[in-house]
Amino acid sequence: MSTKTLYLAWQDRREKGWFPVGRLDIDVDSSDYCFGYIRGAKRAIEEVGFAPLLEFPNLCEKYRSSDLFPIFKNRVMSSKRPDFIDYVRSLDLPVTADPIQILSVSGGRRVTDSYEIFPKIDKAPDGSFTCRFFLHGWRYINSAAQNRIGSLKQDENLYVTLELTNPATGLAVQIQTENYHMIGWAPRYLVHDLASAMAESPTKYEAHVVRVNPQGAPINNRVLIEMNGCWNRHEPMSGDDFKPIVF
Repeated sequence: MSTKTLYLAWQDRREKGWFPVGRLDIDVDSSDYCFGYIRGAKRAIEEVGFAPLLEFPNLCEKYRSSDLFPIFKNRVMSSKRPDFIDYVRSLDLPVTADPIQILSVSGGRRVTDSYEIFPKIDKAPDGSFTCRFFLHGWRYINSAAQNRIGSLKQDENLYVTLELTNPATGLAVQIQTENYHMIGWAPRYLVHDLASAMAESPTKYEAHVVRVNPQGAPINNRVLIEMNGCWNRHEPMSGDDFKPIVF
């Protein structure tokens, strides 16, 4: 059986905090989709008043479908659109990419809401992992650093550093160029897992630029980054926020 897992994250627009709130499990062979809330949703309700989705109103229920749920499906560009080929290329994907592959990279961000989608990071038997994400927060850095983003090259190596006193989040994973220009951050919902890799195997992680999209591209999809690392003991997405409310 071939299975894939996507997570749904939600941002509180007032405080700008990110919370993983839901999990979508896909049985690819039988086209079975199962969505359930995770404990991050409860924390978001308690801390900032998150409201469950209209499509999934009950926190303590599992939802099943033979089709991709609309909240996910509506975040994938139709393959019939004339700009579809350019769109999937901006994600460094082939034109044959399916909706799950597209959502795993694009994040499904929309200007009309505060949700983002990301895939479960798979840990190989030797502990290694690879993950891709679009650079976060680059709009809030200084103009010199923003100009440096415009000159990034494909396969350019990057530095990944832990920021222990970020004014917004406390702990953050900062992305820098090799000449120490800070250009942005990894997504907040990945910080715990990436920080664990950096702590456990400090000589076995690296990051590089996969693709830099032109300024006309969607703001959230400007710089695609790949990070490789290794976990010795840590299991990805095992923190309390990621645990299902209903098993």
